Amino acid sequence: MDNTALQRYFASDNAAPVHPRVMQALADCNTGHALSYGADTVSERCQHRFRELFGKQSETFLVYNGTGANVVAVAAALRSHQAVICSDVAHINTDECGAVEALTGCKLLPVKTSDGKVSVEECAALLPDPNFVHHVQPGMLSLTQSSELGTVYSPDELRRLCDFAHRHGLVVHMDGARIANAAAALGCSLSEVSTECGVDILSFGGTKNGLMFGEAIVCRDPNSLPALPFMRKQTAQLSSKMRYIAAQFETLLQDELWRENAVHANKAAAKLAAGLEEFAEVSLAFKVEANAVFVRVPLDWIPHLQRHELFYVWKPEQGLIRLMCSYDTERQDIDRLLGRFREVAGQ
Repeated sequence: MDNTALQRYFASDNAAPVHPRVMQALADCNTGHALSYGADTVSERCQHRFRELFGKQSETFLVYNGTGANVVAVAAALRSHQAVICSDVAHINTDECGAVEALTGCKLLPVKTSDGKVSVEECAALLPDPNFVHHVQPGMLSLTQSSELGTVYSPDELRRLCDFAHRHGLVVHMDGARIANAAAALGCSLSEVSTECGVDILSFGGTKNGLMFGEAIVCRDPNSLPALPFMRKQTAQLSSKMRYIAAQFETLLQDELWRENAVHANKAAAKLAAGLEEFAEVSLAFKVEANAVFVRVPLDWIPHLQRHELFYVWKPEQGLIRLMCSYDTERQDIDRLLGRFREVAGQ
């Protein structure tokens, strides 16, 4: 791979730099002493901003990363004889090194999906006899918004899933590592694609949308999950210098910077997908609804493309690759990548 691809590439939105306004917020809060563990004024302002978005009754717990947010959420809601129903491609099931299972003792019950989104009917099939002592008991439904395959749950889909889960006594968790992209795609507020639909606990992503580090756990009703602050501490996710996470989120949520970043990334993905339609040999694997583009390409194209660009090969045997756009993806980056496709198509 040549060095020009290192400037901006399509491997992951995690690879993008910190947004300049977020970096400035970190510098601005880096003066003097401040109380630790979230007792500082920056953290208090951040909590207030989250409540403006998710309701006065909500409470937000800042953590270091997405896996930590998911683990804390499960640990606070379930006991070790319980299980989490999730998509087979959910991050907690495929890319967190068994963290939920190892640290909470809770089994994951994956639902096989065609597009990364689960349905009520698929989830219902995993509900066992509640009196059968030999089986784990589902206690949570975990949804990913937007999904790992770049698809987005509509508010109606979410409400149906949440209603189903609550009827069966399940807590609803949302892995919202890319919730900003989902909300931007639907033209909704953050709560309209999560807590207003019935989501009980949300892992709110920041790292993929311009933050240096840090995620947030938004609890719709903290009284229903009293163990949450203790689980955050026990799982090593309580930051002593909380102001440095809080300052980032305060800035991201101010003047809807989160939406500005997500809209840009989504539009870039749509432009890239439209450009790829030029190639008869290339086909979109899933709808491009957020900032992810999954395409199938001829197997012999992949080595050439990888010599010049960074991206992930999702399913090598199918020629399925993932191209991620970020808040800083520019038209010239898309044109460069499409040029690489033209090179290999003309061989």
